[in-house]
Amino acid sequence: QVQLVESGGGLVQAGGSLRLSCAASGLTFRTSAMGWFRQATGREREFVASINWSGVTTNYADSVKGRFTISKDNAKNTVYLQMNSLKAEDTAVYYCAASRYFSPARGAYDFWGQGTQVTVSS
Repeated sequence: QVQLVESGGGLVQAGGSLRLSCAASGLTFRTSAMGWFRQATGREREFVASINWSGVTTNYADSVKGRFTISKDNAKNTVYLQMNSLKAEDTAVYYCAASRYFSPARGAYDFWGQGTQVTVSS
């Protein structure tokens, strides 16, 4: 059974930083691409960042480029999202997801975590 468990969310002031973690089990993590998505209240779930199976190649939404960094530790079966210079508009529930493909498309992801809330106060 595949499990993705996010942690690290919370309340932070604008301009601050948070690091999200997603611990994976039940899948071959070292060959999986991983992604982070977010969903704000009343909005659709949107792509934030993705990383290929080896961790060498990454992709970011324009809205977070230069502020967020995705990384993957295959030894720990964990993917991270370092979020710096946070803005009020980054407030959302953040989800990690696993895929066979390196992709920004929601439909490419087979497994999802339960989400962690990030709230940025202005």
